Amino acid sequence: MKEWHKFLILMGSFLAAYFIPFDNVHVQKAILESFYMIQDYAQKHVLLCLVPAFFIAGAISVFVSQAAVMKYLGPAAHKLLSYSVASVSGAVLAVCSCTVLPLFAGIYRMGAGIGPASAFLYSGPAINVLAIVLSAKVLGWQIGLARAIGAVVFAYIIGLLMAFTFREEEKNKQPIVMPGADEPKRKLWQDTVYMASMVGILVFANWGRPLETEGIWYALYAAKWYLTGLFGLLFGYVIVRWFGAKVLPTIIASVVVLLLALTFPQWPLLAFSAGIAGLVWVTGTSSDETKNWLDSTWTYTLMIAPLLLGGVLIAGFLLGMPGTDNGIIPSRWIAMLVGGNSFTANFFASVVGAFMYFATLTEVPIVQGLLGSGMGKGPSLALLLAGPALSLPSMIVIRSILGTKKAVVFISYVIILSTVAGMFFGWIMG
Repeated sequence: MKEWHKFLILMGSFLAAYFIPFDNVHVQKAILESFYMIQDYAQKHVLLCLVPAFFIAGAISVFVSQAAVMKYLGPAAHKLLSYSVASVSGAVLAVCSCTVLPLFAGIYRMGAGIGPASAFLYSGPAINVLAIVLSAKVLGWQIGLARAIGAVVFAYIIGLLMAFTFREEEKNKQPIVMPGADEPKRKLWQDTVYMASMVGILVFANWGRPLETEGIWYALYAAKWYLTGLFGLLFGYVIVRWFGAKVLPTIIASVVVLLLALTFPQWPLLAFSAGIAGLVWVTGTSSDETKNWLDSTWTYTLMIAPLLLGGVLIAGFLLGMPGTDNGIIPSRWIAMLVGGNSFTANFFASVVGAFMYFATLTEVPIVQGLLGSGMGKGPSLALLLAGPALSLPSMIVIRSILGTKKAVVFISYVIILSTVAGMFFGWIMG
């Protein structure tokens, strides 16, 4: 960190401590709300979302062939192929704006072009099949269809715009060269199974409860921990068979996880936490490859986690928990400013959506409430396109990965496109 950055942080902390009226009741509520929000984030997202994402990011850096990343996602890759791979890869994960960050950092540091990496960064939280279906069910099929089309198209457009904007810098980009990057030890299908097992754990451990109590979505929700366990068994087999993990520690860790899952089925986080601890033990005591994987995972954790948690605190202080009115900025002000279909209403909805933190699927009931308070159809779509893809915590981390200039441009493109899409949709809907 540069010295002037440290000075600004120190000066900002001093000014905040000096001038914030802590004796004001509203300020006290906002401070308490920020801690409620970080507690909610820790309880719902850190173990199930962030920790698996950090391990996947570490695996991308250590195990995925750098040649493969450059072939499919590099600056010189075929545009249709690279953007399609990035968009589909992001969509499969169906994670929130914060969980996608370690994965984005992994592929970007490995040499992915700014265009495909940006498409992946947007598509991960935005193209969530369950969220789109829920939007259509709760908010109307028109909004659901518009959100689906907008999210897919945006992933391509934002990626292409980022690639065009920074085309000169991309020519001189030097990816981080990993040891043995040109000497893959396994076949492509083996690495694919390995990555798929971890993605399966991440996706099903975070599978949200649908509104209905029947149908395919509820069936998947009811079986989420069984499916997570099956992917966990596959993962355990893979790391022993192909990655040199020791058999005895892996068996012991698996048995402990299974016993906890069977003994305390009402507390699935207990077994999941034991699985994380077991993975750390196994990787830290096995082959050099697995030790490098653990080191890389820890590097991403130190790089991203503190910024995310700090961003959640700030977001909670400014805007409060979604659905509450305890932030410094009252939610009723937001509801007043997003009525109609004017440019101002759509732009404001895009900006608010971009800065607010939405856990996966929570944006739908929030927009439902705002629509009931007079929000226009256009601004509602603008918020749905900008909100899940960005948040204040994610912006802070994106800046640390891309730099200030690229981060500002990426955020601006998301807000501008969401505003335009909202205005167009509002005009169609009359």
